Amino acid sequence: MIGISSKTLYAIAALHELSQVQDNSVLKIKEIAARANIPPNFLEQILLALKKEGILISIKGAYGGYKLAKELKDITLKDVMSILETDIFSDICKTGNPALKLFWKDLKENIASTFDIPLSTLKEYQLKATQTLDYSI
Repeated sequence: MIGISSKTLYAIAALHELSQVQDNSVLKIKEIAARANIPPNFLEQILLALKKEGILISIKGAYGGYKLAKELKDITLKDVMSILETDIFSDICKTGNPALKLFWKDLKENIASTFDIPLSTLKEYQLKATQTLDYSI
């Protein structure tokens, strides 16, 4: 039913890296891959899917690369998962039993709402991670 694949994990890591650059700056696939420890060929597929759905913009040319098309506060984990995970929020009930249909419908809605988290919360986790590193020195 619900599982988060490597595609989604890598996508979130790539989006996090892209959120760290200045306003109009772009990152090349190789840079994103190196920073986020993602295989470049796999990352290219992920970035193309995110671009196709309006999450990213690509700039061609020698100084080209990728950048966010939206602010992180306007992108949710659910958005990314819906793009990259096949049938993740689709109808999972395989029976005609009305009670089971209602049960699975409620479960699907609860799970979907759980993933309705804006990716801007990554900045909060970045701050927490930075503070943790500061305390350990």
